[in-house]
Amino acid sequence: MSKNGHSNAAFVGDRADKLELAEKGQKNKAIVAKDPDYNPYHHRNVEHPTTNSETLFHLLKGSLGTGILAMPNAFRNSGYITGSIGTIVIGFICTYCIHQLVKAEFELCRRKKMPSMNYPAVAETALGEGPKCFRVLAPYIGTVVNTFLLIYQLGTCCVYVVFVASNIKAIVDAVGDTNIDVRLCMIIILLPLILINWVRNLKYLAPFSTLANAITMVSFGIICYYIFREPLSTEGKDAFGKPENFPLFFGTVLFALEAIGVILPLENEMKTPQKFGGSCGVLNVSMVLIVFLYVGMGLFGYLNYGASVLGSITLNMPEHEILSMCVKGMLAFAIYITHGLACYVAIDITWNDYVAKRLGAQRNVLFWEYAVRTILVLITFLLAVAIPNLELFISLFGALCLSALGLAFPALIQICTHWYQTKGLSKAWLILSNFVLIIVGILGLVIGTYTSLKEIVLTFSE
Repeated sequence: MSKNGHSNAAFVGDRADKLELAEKGQKNKAIVAKDPDYNPYHHRNVEHPTTNSETLFHLLKGSLGTGILAMPNAFRNSGYITGSIGTIVIGFICTYCIHQLVKAEFELCRRKKMPSMNYPAVAETALGEGPKCFRVLAPYIGTVVNTFLLIYQLGTCCVYVVFVASNIKAIVDAVGDTNIDVRLCMIIILLPLILINWVRNLKYLAPFSTLANAITMVSFGIICYYIFREPLSTEGKDAFGKPENFPLFFGTVLFALEAIGVILPLENEMKTPQKFGGSCGVLNVSMVLIVFLYVGMGLFGYLNYGASVLGSITLNMPEHEILSMCVKGMLAFAIYITHGLACYVAIDITWNDYVAKRLGAQRNVLFWEYAVRTILVLITFLLAVAIPNLELFISLFGALCLSALGLAFPALIQICTHWYQTKGLSKAWLILSNFVLIIVGILGLVIGTYTSLKEIVLTFSE
């Protein structure tokens, strides 16, 4: 259950560390070096570098959240054969685009003699190095990328609000034998959401994140028990879904798979960043495992629950069993903690890149920072109240944001980075391959967003 659709998008696993890296990527300015034979990797001064295994663990933990719980619903839209193949293909394309983005960052850092760059800086530098028609856009592309990242993070927070409220509602309905409105649950959790987002230092959330990691692992084990405790069957399940539902599948998978916002910060903080890429590098190993887990959850979850599968597989678990209610409660708590971590990136972009700069030196800066934090939480809350539909939210933000951030922008960056360094067949392949990715990204954004919005309108008009 990101990305959006799209996304963007990332879950509880030491998510505090990952988002702290993203925060550094947004705030830190690169230092210009003077070495003519410049290798960016040799000039990164990282206070606490991460090992290969730690980076791999961050990537894996960041994928085990609402996204993977939504995969059975994605397979309902695609069919189990189309879903299995489609998830693998989308995973391959996403991995390829991430590789291109990381390689472009390295090349641009080498040319500009800078140790590292964040995503907006890579996009701005690449367009400045590209064809003349793109150079005009260079001063604005950083803001565009930041805007998509901001929308994706806020969208993720909306998904979290709906997820937490939906699972609390399921528990209350089972215990009290009632049917309360999910919006009432959202109102109940609003104040706790605001308070957790008033925490200004991620280190204070780290212990809760560690607890949430343990809770998540236990919960996933119990979910697997419920999936496999009865024989699975393809009877009554669609092998191939309706074509008009494929954009919903596409958006959900993008939201679940993409962690594009934290890729560069993670790579920049590695002790051996050259090991991030490569055929057996950290990225490929993590993506193979992630795609395997997602195909497994989507396929077996759909084969178990069929057309009745909901936006989160937890909502399909038995209503009145104590173990089932415990899983829903534990994951609701874990995602609640994650809201504070996910919203941290949105707060960082909004406050540090825009609002704080406009305010300048004022006595009431702290007041305005808390006001910004509160307003951002209220925005995610109001969107969730307006559209309390988990699967449509996930598909919408996956298609809207991650088609651009995960597919189209990396392809455009790749073209601009190597425009004047390639000739002949190499240049033709550079243009053709990346042009196809840009078209796929644009189509995914337009068609996926339109389909999700249409489904939202149909759902709530009924």
